[in-house]
Amino acid sequence: MKRIAIIGGGVSGLAAAFALEKHRREGMALDYAVFEASHRFGGVVFSERVDDCLIEAGPDSFLTEKPWAADLCREVGLADELIGSNDGARKTYVYLNGQLVTMPDGLMFMAPTKIMPALSSPLFSSGTKLRFMREWFQGGRQTNSDESVASFVERHYGREVADRLAEPLLSGVYGGDINKLSLRAVLPRFAEMEARHGSLGRALTSARKKAPSNKPIFTSLKEGMAQMVDALTPRLHAAALHLNTPVQALQPQDHGWIVSAGLASDHFDGVVIATSPSAGAGLGLPEELSKALGEIEYSSSVTVGLGYDQQVRKTLPAGFGFLVPRIEGKRLLAVTFVHNKFPHRVPADRALLRCFLGGALDLPILDLSDEELLQLIQRELREILGLAAEPIFTRIYRWKNAMPQYNVGHLERVAKIERLCGELPALALAGNAYHGIGVPDCVRSGTEAATRILQGLGLSIAES
Repeated sequence: MKRIAIIGGGVSGLAAAFALEKHRREGMALDYAVFEASHRFGGVVFSERVDDCLIEAGPDSFLTEKPWAADLCREVGLADELIGSNDGARKTYVYLNGQLVTMPDGLMFMAPTKIMPALSSPLFSSGTKLRFMREWFQGGRQTNSDESVASFVERHYGREVADRLAEPLLSGVYGGDINKLSLRAVLPRFAEMEARHGSLGRALTSARKKAPSNKPIFTSLKEGMAQMVDALTPRLHAAALHLNTPVQALQPQDHGWIVSAGLASDHFDGVVIATSPSAGAGLGLPEELSKALGEIEYSSSVTVGLGYDQQVRKTLPAGFGFLVPRIEGKRLLAVTFVHNKFPHRVPADRALLRCFLGGALDLPILDLSDEELLQLIQRELREILGLAAEPIFTRIYRWKNAMPQYNVGHLERVAKIERLCGELPALALAGNAYHGIGVPDCVRSGTEAATRILQGLGLSIAES
């Protein structure tokens, strides 16, 4: 009987446990334990209902084109609960020079695939529009070196596009600084397009014609993202789940590990570390591995849900919400109009706004009190939307060190970490810090970590 410890009960850790549980039920000689330091499973995935509105504290959906989260939902009986975003109402604004400007049709990230909407948009200056046209004829560029996202965008479209589009778009996902974020880690598809086609506009236009047009961009669950966690945990071995049980230390011993958690220590044949790299580095791992893990930086964020009445809903713009570039001098990064993006989550007589703050360039945001945060947000919503009404309810969620920074050189750092892990007895890493930060990436990461452990222990998947 092989025993495997999973440290961390977020999405990655639960996905690893589910993969192991399937093999255990099929007769594989293994057992496992999941150690979660907090009082609940799911990590940043958390949903709650307030005044009949469904509020997401963390991610509200995932990219449809990445299949792993949806596949897991189907496996745990949630196939009928999967829903797509309301793309018929999809419109996003950028706050620029005191006004909300609609992002032009055909824009894929920062690259225009329809030239006329981009050329007629007030979002860009005449110099940038000229660059859009010139970029269409750009040749391929082969390189093996990494660079920042800002450098890449500037080379294609100029600094204006980097500041007005790339920075606010990536702030909501990574909470990072585009002058540091790695192109090859954050936008690998764009790096490949440049190498093959040169022009991003040409490459994306071609890809757009081949892609199915009926698929929603985002997928979620009817009762919120936490529905996945709530359906997954009952399918795991109940005796294996340990809440409020932080792991203090790991120590290699007898071709396995001594795991010290809570007030007890126990021997396991393999370990999956599904925490942040900094937490993993503090478990007593070998010095070189701990140092490498500590080199992955993190930023923090704040998500705030604000509920309003029907009168406010009537005055708000159509569309999914707006982005706020840093150059505008606001602390709000983005606001989602949940009642438009996922209409079923909000009654017809309510409006629900989800506000995002923080990131690598605003670390002090976490030091503000709840009252200071709400005053700040309401002041900026008045300035941007003219919204003077008091919210019916508010919810504030603080996520300290929850957003990994894929800075330049990230892929090399991860390769080094994985090499060092391979030199130790049955040890695997999972989570959003390595090969993707979205929920589907976390599911894939946990599943692959479980497979690596089984293979490292000589347990053939075919045995099950």
